[in-house]
Amino acid sequence: MSSNSHVALVIPARYGSSRLPGKPLADLLGKPMVQWVYEKAQQVPSAQTVVVATDDERIAEAVRAFGGNVVITSPNHPSGTDRLVEVMGQVEADIYINLQGDEPLIRPADVEQLAQGMLSDPSVDVGTLYHSIDDEEAQNPNVVKVVLGQVGSALYFSRSPIPFPREGDKHPGFKKHVGVYAYRKRILEQYAHLPASALEQTEQLEQLRLLSAGVRIRAFEVEPTGPGVDTPECLEKVRAILEGKQYAPISPLANVKLLITDVDGVLTDGGIYYDATGECLKRFHVRDGLGMRLLEECGIRVAVLSGRDSATLRKRVADLGIGLHAFGVKDKYAACLALMKEAGVTPAQTACVGDDSIDLPAFAACGLSYAVADAPNYVKQHATGILSLAGGQGAVRELADAILTAHGRDDVFNSAKGFHSVSGGAAQ
Repeated sequence: MSSNSHVALVIPARYGSSRLPGKPLADLLGKPMVQWVYEKAQQVPSAQTVVVATDDERIAEAVRAFGGNVVITSPNHPSGTDRLVEVMGQVEADIYINLQGDEPLIRPADVEQLAQGMLSDPSVDVGTLYHSIDDEEAQNPNVVKVVLGQVGSALYFSRSPIPFPREGDKHPGFKKHVGVYAYRKRILEQYAHLPASALEQTEQLEQLRLLSAGVRIRAFEVEPTGPGVDTPECLEKVRAILEGKQYAPISPLANVKLLITDVDGVLTDGGIYYDATGECLKRFHVRDGLGMRLLEECGIRVAVLSGRDSATLRKRVADLGIGLHAFGVKDKYAACLALMKEAGVTPAQTACVGDDSIDLPAFAACGLSYAVADAPNYVKQHATGILSLAGGQGAVRELADAILTAHGRDDVFNSAKGFHSVSGGAAQ
């Protein structure tokens, strides 16, 4: 394709956002976030046109205020690509590059690499970006992964960690999709008429509509990118980066006011022992007990939830002075809600810890959920986090320490003075 091809950079910017309403106007060092993206786009050498596409007059006014170009679009578009199709009717170009309005750290050089990739190879219908990530980040369903063919064309995009590492020494590594797209005009003209595919609806990834229709997507590798802005926490992180400051993330455990713990396989190693009289014996860990008491002494309630009931269990709970409990429970979802109500907290203020399938309803009921280290993988995949210790080996203490640290009360377990302040109610 001729180097005279017209390249337009389009920045979709919606006001509505479930997690951060009005985020294109969020202040970053005295400028709205959309202005940061716009100014980065202006630094892309191949771009002849830069325009913001929005459905909200407040954003349009902000763009006009800093001298930017803006196009008003319908508020009913299901995706950014659909919005881009409407923009195509008002902005003439041969190649349209879709930049996200919540990516103020986007590098102009990366966008230029994408533009040049499209300009140099007319056979490429759609282009995008990617970079390598580690195994831990690949487990996050909010991070979209891409698998590539030998010439760099995307084979599939997924929220799951793909490809599956059946033989680790042969694994090519995980690749994160960076949500910047370049489209030829003819592809956008087709897009509006393509039906939503089952894959797109399953993964909630609009690029799968194109792959399902046989459209080739070429991916270009870049260096790891900075974070986008999806939540208030993301906004603070980006703000700190722009200010050149160290970012200290706020732990979600800082909001926890109730910890619900399972018993068998969590407070114990999962073994059940019977003596000659038929009495059930269990092995508990004293560090778990002290951790539970430290939480209680610091105003964070602890509840014990078990599918079984026994005199041994009741004795242990009584010795620790835990007033919130439910034994012999079959419906852990309902039991968790009842414990929350009794404690006067919300699901968002509640964390739970479990080890097996019977705990999955509790995971669903609570805002945060943790699996012990020796839990099955099919349980771990439903948990917010995975503890490093096994059940009965101090796993609950590990989580209790993390909660106390998030609340700024780590002194109660790591200093004599702090421990002395709560030692009157301590027990193991």
